[in-house]
Amino acid sequence: MSRRGRVAAVDVRVAVVTGALVLLALVVLVVVSTVAPEAGVVRPVPSTTAWVLGAVTLLLQATALLWRRTAPRAVLLATALGMLLCGLAGLGDAIGLAQPAVLVAAYTLGVTAPLSRTWSAFVLAALIAGAGSVASGVRGDEPLGLSVGLGLLQGVSTVGVPLVVAVVVAARREIRSARESRTAALEREHGALVQAAVARERTAMARELHDIAAHHLSGIAVMTAAIGTQIDSDPAGAKAAVAQVRQQSTAVLRDLRSLVGLLREDDAGAGGPDRVRPESLAGITALVEDLTTAGRDVGLTVLSGGHPLGDGVGPLAQLAAYRMAQEALANAARHAPGARAEVVLDDRDPYGVLVTVRNERSPRSGSEQGRDGFGILGMRERAELTGAALVVGPTADGGWEVALRVPRDRLERAGQAEQPGRTGQTTGEDA
Repeated sequence: MSRRGRVAAVDVRVAVVTGALVLLALVVLVVVSTVAPEAGVVRPVPSTTAWVLGAVTLLLQATALLWRRTAPRAVLLATALGMLLCGLAGLGDAIGLAQPAVLVAAYTLGVTAPLSRTWSAFVLAALIAGAGSVASGVRGDEPLGLSVGLGLLQGVSTVGVPLVVAVVVAARREIRSARESRTAALEREHGALVQAAVARERTAMARELHDIAAHHLSGIAVMTAAIGTQIDSDPAGAKAAVAQVRQQSTAVLRDLRSLVGLLREDDAGAGGPDRVRPESLAGITALVEDLTTAGRDVGLTVLSGGHPLGDGVGPLAQLAAYRMAQEALANAARHAPGARAEVVLDDRDPYGVLVTVRNERSPRSGSEQGRDGFGILGMRERAELTGAALVVGPTADGGWEVALRVPRDRLERAGQAEQPGRTGQTTGEDA
């Protein structure tokens, strides 16, 4: 059944039940008044004509309730008018039988529309219902003042009581609706935050994959180029280079496995010979050793401050420093092949650690310099995230330098650290 059909069925039931109850009560009053008029159940005792007119009026009131939802103002005024007609017909105390229809109509209008737009209808209905009560009292020979007072009280209570109930019900509905809307808004906000977090994770994953692939594949490209020139003239050297290519390929798989392992808690404690070295400031030493083993001309200088390397530097900042060194060395191999690179870890400053990667000018002509790409962009993003300071640019001798100064967390100086020693350009070399 449709929604409109369900509403109509409810209205029919309300009208039928209201009409049946008041008519049944009317029949009972007629019987009692006829059998024992001296009991004074209804005063004054209505005439037969009054009983008939009252029954018709009550029936019309119940019929009007069929449209209580589609025309609530008109139904309220019609039922209140029915109460006036009962008073004019001379039902006496039986005028109370006309109140149930007014109660239902007033409640319906109260929950259907806000009081600010319907107050005039309620006031008019109260006056009409009160007038019916006054007419009944006057016909019963009551004093006019008493009849007016009781009539106004009955009119206000007949309309006001259901109105108060309706206002309370409407307020509760609005509160419930507001809570549901707030819950829905929170759910949408949570969904948006989840989507944003997923997007950030995807960006971070893409950056990590780029760093890993660029670092190792650049080394593989250099070694395979050497193999092409050695395979005929120096077979033994070519075999050694092939072994180094295999080593670099294994390193790629190892680092990729480590990256994926960050997303799997059950792999967090896995150990073994293939376990990746810590991606931290201390891990830069192993990074340089791997490159020199692969035939790269890379030097390392560690300026210790008398404490463990990177003491006080957070893990995220150490990862940023490691990735910077890895990416800078990969860029040096790609854009300045054959040039010597030097890595300097300066841990003497109590406020932070300075990591510098500097490469000389490439001895080969035609090498690309000063190209900006995703590697330098990733360095900048990591620097901003950790409060580090990044400087990237060419050197006076035609080489390239990348310097990153990461702050120490224990000094709470993130983002306020002094810039690295030089203030060169902030454009980088990266494909």
